[in-house]
Amino acid sequence: MKILLVTDAWKPQVNGVVTTLENLVKKLSLNNEVKIIEPNSFVSVPIPFYKEIKLSLNVFKIKKIIKEFRPELIHIATEGPLGLYTRKVCLVKKLNFSTSYHTNFPLYLKKMLGIPVHLTNRFERWFHNAASITFVNTPSHKKELEEIGIKKLALWSRGIDESIFFPTPSNNNNSYYLYVGRVSKEKNLESFLSLELDKKKVVVGDGPSLKSLKKKYPEVEFLGYKFGRELAEIYSNACVKVFPSKTDTFGIVMIEANACGTPVAGYPVTGPIDVVRNGVNGFLDNDLKQAIEQAKKIDPKSCIAYSKKYSWDEVASNFISTITTANP
Repeated sequence: MKILLVTDAWKPQVNGVVTTLENLVKKLSLNNEVKIIEPNSFVSVPIPFYKEIKLSLNVFKIKKIIKEFRPELIHIATEGPLGLYTRKVCLVKKLNFSTSYHTNFPLYLKKMLGIPVHLTNRFERWFHNAASITFVNTPSHKKELEEIGIKKLALWSRGIDESIFFPTPSNNNNSYYLYVGRVSKEKNLESFLSLELDKKKVVVGDGPSLKSLKKKYPEVEFLGYKFGRELAEIYSNACVKVFPSKTDTFGIVMIEANACGTPVAGYPVTGPIDVVRNGVNGFLDNDLKQAIEQAKKIDPKSCIAYSKKYSWDEVASNFISTITTANP
């Protein structure tokens, strides 16, 4: 089957969207011909408030790509310039396409730019309701999207690469509290960094707030980006992986930590409430310090067992079966 994937988020960006799409493409390519339309093939400029993400400008060649490739399935993963123009081409040519909802843009844009939530919701309805199906990653987020009027939604979870994320025996086990992710305002990172805890705090990741947070919290160890087995070892040596964000829709880093035997602590909000089971693989509480204290009591074996339910093979299989059902 010929599958066209369109995304404004792609390497070298480091985020959950790119992780999801990379693993999806890897699995789909085993039995299908997959073509990717992504920013590196276009003249692009960075977003001022999120410089890692680039906006593509010369999007008009997408029409030619679609005509020459003749895809049987078209999936638009993001709502940026590439996604918007592909959507337009599909509607004009009467081609079916699917979309996915990865980022809680209404909350994100309100926090970063002060844009009213109802305006972004209106855009999201317009964008996604033209699709034959829209993928969403958790039941709680699906309910939220239904409430704002987005229709034809299908659940689509996430996976773990078990060849990378597994426990690493070490003499440094349980030596720190860990955050992994983008270092920026919308991640609510300071709610973690400001806590008084009995062990040091370690931050893995980069972003626009890195310089200011390093200066404000000199006692915190900032490691920058880490990948693969090096990241897995960092997960394994943490006593708790702290997830302070209130705007993420899933949080792959939570299940990566679980696969390495590390419990998760966070807030009881959309995303974490579908991934974390209190006392099983982590703990959620409106008091983040209390969540951390409870999470560190959890047996690593329980976290590892829980992580087994997340498979990229299942993610890819569900993707194909859902789209083919929506486009008989």
